[in-house]
Amino acid sequence: MCDWAEQIFGPVRDPASLVERASVEMKELGEAVEARDVSEVGKEAADVLILLYRLADQFGLDLDQEVQAKMAINRSRTWVSKGDGTGSHL
Repeated sequence: MCDWAEQIFGPVRDPASLVERASVEMKELGEAVEARDVSEVGKEAADVLILLYRLADQFGLDLDQEVQAKMAINRSRTWVSKGDGTGSHL
């Protein structure tokens, strides 16, 4: 995925550009969710993930490993539900 992106778009000069682009894709994802357009939700969510994988790669990180490590932290925390499917830790 990252190799493909570099071949198509070239090397990343500033990782912040990936964050900015991911923000654009998140906005598009939000629009797809509001429209309840399942097909677009899948495509836009994938676009966000592709950018996040590329961002992690810029820092020599394996995003799958980072998610697993973060989930271990999350599982050890005490959480408070906000009642909307989200929450925050104490």
